[in-house]
Amino acid sequence: MTADVARLLADLRESGRTVAVAESLTGGLVTAALTEVPGASGMVRGGVVAYVNDVKHELLGVPDDVLAAEGAVSAEVATALAEGVRQRLSATFGVATTGVAGPDPQEGRPVGEVYVAVAGPGGVVVRQLDLSAAGDRGRVRRAAVAAALALLAEVAAEEAG
Repeated sequence: MTADVARLLADLRESGRTVAVAESLTGGLVTAALTEVPGASGMVRGGVVAYVNDVKHELLGVPDDVLAAEGAVSAEVATALAEGVRQRLSATFGVATTGVAGPDPQEGRPVGEVYVAVAGPGGVVVRQLDLSAAGDRGRVRRAAVAAALALLAEVAAEEAG
């Protein structure tokens, strides 16, 4: 994955674009994967681990009514997280992860239900993933990281022209 991340960051550097990350279930792993690449500070504006709802609301602007109606594990929350981190950290792209890594279901959502989102100048793309077959908690989280980074690469390429 490191070679793919290095290529992604090189593409962002060449086009003068940046990224910020809002993470729930991945707990900082997306930001860690990005910052593992030397020179990442030129493209990575920062990351916020918003593990609980009040942090999602207070730091990243996820509306309380969305959290109450949809729960933290939803496309709407992933969208709001991506938009919020993009705005608050002044980045070209905001990446977000939310979901259930396990071992137990959460808010009536099964283990492996994950949402990744990327907000950019052209809008927000959000994907629902079923990572239940990935295995244990660690594998679900790693699969979510890979999916989030792949979505960022896809959106960045599309928006580059």
